[in-house]
Amino acid sequence: MRRRIMAWSAALALTLAGCGAPSPTAAPPSPSLPDSPSSAESSSPAPAPSVDCVTATLGRLSLTEQAGQLLMVGVEVDAPSGLGDTVRRYHLGGVFLRGRSARDAAGLRGDIAALQKRATVPLLVSLDQEGGNVQTLKGADFPALPTAEKLGAAPAATIRATTQGSARRLAGIGVSMNLAPVADTVPASLGEANPPIGFWHRQFGSDPALVAADLRTVVPASQDAGVLTALKHFPGLGRTRANTDTSADAVDATTTANDPYLEPFRAGIEAGSSAVMISSARYPKLDGDTIAAFSEPIVTGLLRDGLGFDGLIMSDDLGAAKAAGGVPVGERAVRFVAAGGDEVLTIRPPDAAPMAAALIDRAGRDAAFRSRVTDAARHVLQAKERAGLLRC
Repeated sequence: MRRRIMAWSAALALTLAGCGAPSPTAAPPSPSLPDSPSSAESSSPAPAPSVDCVTATLGRLSLTEQAGQLLMVGVEVDAPSGLGDTVRRYHLGGVFLRGRSARDAAGLRGDIAALQKRATVPLLVSLDQEGGNVQTLKGADFPALPTAEKLGAAPAATIRATTQGSARRLAGIGVSMNLAPVADTVPASLGEANPPIGFWHRQFGSDPALVAADLRTVVPASQDAGVLTALKHFPGLGRTRANTDTSADAVDATTTANDPYLEPFRAGIEAGSSAVMISSARYPKLDGDTIAAFSEPIVTGLLRDGLGFDGLIMSDDLGAAKAAGGVPVGERAVRFVAAGGDEVLTIRPPDAAPMAAALIDRAGRDAAFRSRVTDAARHVLQAKERAGLLRC
């Protein structure tokens, strides 16, 4: 199977991690960019084509700045200003608001705006606003959301309205990406025995066809309201019996390249999701050597080439998660990007330094990896343009 996935590639060329799952044993817990240069005068009567904003912005970024765009770093939602120096020093591409908060929208909006002022390029600001036990913002300005399992059983009109209402509130304070929806399907026979998803009722259902139908509603409802979506956790966490946040033994021995449980991801991609998050579990029928986040057959072969996804590929948490614990911190970023990933998520601010250094070092020694860094930075900037963050 691995050979087949790699052949495709050759032929065609979630403390809370980013996945937001609490441990079942725990309580639920810029300076402005210059304008693009105008087209030079030419003796030809036809005007020269203008350079698009992504290309213009990318062309202004040094290797160090490009590497920084590949990092999304966590910060306590109630104290985002504490990450300001890290944002500036490492030219971060994004921040992840972690934890729980019942603060009012005005206070959150002010903090996010202040953090944006420290960025080289406007930040993707993300959080986990799924619903149920995985809801970063609550309180008067952010009403409680139902679990995905409960919402998924509702009519499409209810799913759409609930998603739109939540996204509008997030967009109103400067959040540009919700690390949702969960595209994992948990079999009814497994249910709460699936620690990362089923235990918390984070799945939209137990039938991948019905989950896919829900995602076709959720993705446009969120993105049309101004908040990008990130389908998670590719190629699926619904059939594991361990949580990648707390264990290095999360394995899905069932998923194949033509598995019906991939259908919700395919549906979300076809609905236009801006991002897909990669799981850190192991999938021996897809790649027997490493976790999904470090797997070229899964990230590039299956997702990029097999499913045709051309948007932003981000990792689940590669900082505190036990699934990646056996690899040096900086090397985790390198392996994810080398596999075809674009945005490395870590919930630990100190990880920014070794991850940025490792990316820059490898790019300085390896021309192919240097090109991969630039390609990844382009995907990050494309997501920012889609979020309305780039100005040229």
